[in-house]
Amino acid sequence: MRLIIPIIFVLLFSGFLRSQEKITFLAEDGLLVTADLYEINKKNPYILLFHQAGFSRGEYKETIQKILKFGYNCLAVDLRSGGEVNYIQNHTALLATQKGYSTDFLSSEKDILAAIKWVKQRTRKPVVLFGSSFSASLCLLVANNNPNVKAVIAFSPGEYFIDQLIVKEKLSELNKPVFAASSKREQPFVTDLLALVPASLKTIYAPENGPGEHGSKSLWKNNPNNGEYWLALTLFFSKIK
Repeated sequence: MRLIIPIIFVLLFSGFLRSQEKITFLAEDGLLVTADLYEINKKNPYILLFHQAGFSRGEYKETIQKILKFGYNCLAVDLRSGGEVNYIQNHTALLATQKGYSTDFLSSEKDILAAIKWVKQRTRKPVVLFGSSFSASLCLLVANNNPNVKAVIAFSPGEYFIDQLIVKEKLSELNKPVFAASSKREQPFVTDLLALVPASLKTIYAPENGPGEHGSKSLWKNNPNNGEYWLALTLFFSKIK
């Protein structure tokens, strides 16, 4: 009997974590944005997850269950700039193309802001923004002086909007805790990008052993260094509780 009860608890809890709901909400310009909602407890704060170029919310298909264990509800969002990954199509990008909306990287900022607005209707707690590649840079920009953002997790941020703005110049007043991870090759560029962010607020990480990966693919099982990334990310979450 003592053994049966823990097993039942694990099975029930595991099933609860896997619960997923596809939702939609409107960006301020009228585009319908698609996302996957994972709620473990409506009283918990939220992490908003955004993908890299050419991808979809499916970028987090493998990693979402581990991210949920940090104690946050999660919303994985299809941005209007993207495609398909892990057999999950980006519905926001499809609709944006069909309806004639701009699908450049910077336009996706509207979708991030819409996701924050949607979550704020459910909780007063500030959100954690989790970005990958170009969306990591957008998360940094959106977090700047935004009371609705608690912290930023940025995997491989960079100057992806060079013809429109310089990200580094916009971060001089960033006052949120930042975890910036990258491959070893990208680390000098990430360090320069965040040069104006106070040292007390930023954690810059690249693996000591091996080259690492670009974007949140760093956390995928097929990356030999994934355990190092997970450990560094776990330590960051322990700091922002």
